[in-house]
Amino acid sequence: MSADYHDHDDHHPSPWGPHDWGHGAPHNSWSPLILSIGSGMFLLTLGGLFTFGEYDGRYLPMVFVSLCVMAAALIVWCRQDMSFDGSYEPRSVGVPFKNIQIRKVGVWVFLMSEMMIFSSLFSTYMRYRQGIPRCDTVFESGDWVEGVAVTCFEPASKLIASSWWHIAPGAINTFALIISSFTVVQALRWANKPVGSVDEEVRRKRVYRYLAATWCLATLFLTLKMIEWFIGFHVPEIGFLGLHEHDIHSLYSEGYLINNDHYQAHHYVDEATGAHMVANIQVSATLFYVTTGTHGVHVFGGIIGLTYLTYKAWTGAYNPQSAVSIEYFGLYWHFVDLVWVLVFPFFYLY
Repeated sequence: MSADYHDHDDHHPSPWGPHDWGHGAPHNSWSPLILSIGSGMFLLTLGGLFTFGEYDGRYLPMVFVSLCVMAAALIVWCRQDMSFDGSYEPRSVGVPFKNIQIRKVGVWVFLMSEMMIFSSLFSTYMRYRQGIPRCDTVFESGDWVEGVAVTCFEPASKLIASSWWHIAPGAINTFALIISSFTVVQALRWANKPVGSVDEEVRRKRVYRYLAATWCLATLFLTLKMIEWFIGFHVPEIGFLGLHEHDIHSLYSEGYLINNDHYQAHHYVDEATGAHMVANIQVSATLFYVTTGTHGVHVFGGIIGLTYLTYKAWTGAYNPQSAVSIEYFGLYWHFVDLVWVLVFPFFYLY
């Protein structure tokens, strides 16, 4: 009994990885659970750090603690997975998922839960947009008093779609995500090429380069998003193209903020009297930032996953036997892409 026990220990010398997958799945990784706990701690403490726009430094230490918990879980998870070569891929034995890979079932269940999150956000947006009078409608009706905030709905598209220059970053991001779905598929295609049909070094280079390209496109998406929110864009004068110098203000500088209950937009001025309508836009701004921010967090999570996948691909770990890991990530990434295809017209065009 003792010898068998020690032999089993030799197969799995450490819960931190790597594992001998030839003897079955390790079933002893706490990393996903710890990562979930760390994520919950981070969101909770981050919310406390900026309560209604007011900074509360008491939550700052716990924000860093939660980030450390998440980082530790990710590091351990990656160490455990680095030894996985696809030789052991358990399948479900009961209905309704019989003979389907368990990891694939897990990914689809996860995506269904994600669908519920975004469905809730979209339905909330539609409910409030239809239930609260639009700010331009209130302004045109004249049913407002200067200096008194009017509760109304001001969609972000009122600012973003006001000119081509404002909407261009969102359009670029849309094409970036669509192309990134293509590059993920290409990485999977090259990883799945039969052994002997392609040189292994060529396979290695193609897989990690396509994954790296996906990483770059995802980073471009988040970069443009942050500039759009907080910095804005500057277009210099280009004479031969007929462009004049133009500052594209960020949503932050325009005052389109979650805590703005006295929003003043330049297009809400009565030309006859010079009176300026102020609006409480906390509901509309919150819906915009929570929905696009939630999607941005998913993109950031994809960047973390792509960083690991690209490194593992660079080591030559992906082949027809282990390419399924790229397929699983691709399912998640296509979902993120699809959500943005819905977010863009909802929040940027309409």
